[in-house]
Amino acid sequence: MWCPSVSLSVWANSWLAGAAAPDDVLDALSQWTPTHSVTAYDSVAAERTGLPWPDLDNTGAMSLLQTMRTVARAAPAQPAIALALPVPGDVRGLPPGTQFGRDAIAAGEAIIVGSAGAAIGMVPDFEYPDDYADSPAGDDDEFEPELCGLSWTVYSLDTLPVTSPIDLGEAEYALRDAVRSAADALGALRAGTSGADVADPRRLVEQVLEPTRAHRIPDHAPVRAVRVLENAAHVDAIITVSSGLIPIGLQSSSEVQLASDALRPLGGVVRSARLAAVDAILHSAWRS
Repeated sequence: MWCPSVSLSVWANSWLAGAAAPDDVLDALSQWTPTHSVTAYDSVAAERTGLPWPDLDNTGAMSLLQTMRTVARAAPAQPAIALALPVPGDVRGLPPGTQFGRDAIAAGEAIIVGSAGAAIGMVPDFEYPDDYADSPAGDDDEFEPELCGLSWTVYSLDTLPVTSPIDLGEAEYALRDAVRSAADALGALRAGTSGADVADPRRLVEQVLEPTRAHRIPDHAPVRAVRVLENAAHVDAIITVSSGLIPIGLQSSSEVQLASDALRPLGGVVRSARLAAVDAILHSAWRS
């Protein structure tokens, strides 16, 4: 898993479908941080979920699960959970003109639960130690802050976005092309950095991938969906490493621009593949 919203959506959905226990959801969340809290953004969200209002008291991980269960069980069809992975210029899955949408874009991830007229949106916020903001400037490379908590904000949604389902087979086919393009880009950058004091890009890709392998996927997940997620993670890691190596491995601004332009579309392919795979996993829980 590459973000908390994926962990929460697939495991909470499995729990609601009877394919996982509450402890499975909590274990998945604890891979990110042991501390989770949830608050309502507005009074309607509080009414739909039972969260405190107007007192904005943070409640724990079990309240997070209860919040999702309260809204999802009232939906006429299952799964009643959907994932969004928005970025500027690609806001698929978000209702337009909402604070939820703006905060989701800033976070790069969100969850939508429920049906039209009774839905909620959820956005996580990473919390770090108070002294992180006071760390000396320029120490970013030396000081890796430890995530100390995730705070989930719940928004009421009056309307649900109109989305077109992404076919998993088509997403996998597009991802195969992306794998080749990403590998070619990494190979070119590897050649360009051969004389520089830079670690082997392939080793850097493995370092990026390593933390994601600690996150489990529900047993009912289709094999194809799991394969797509693994390939998407590999392409995403190559994009991350390549983006960092472009200024080192290329000499001219035109080369940098061409390399950046070549990598940019791959991000959209990765997001589409991940959305299709997660959607397949969500539906599989209700067929298992």
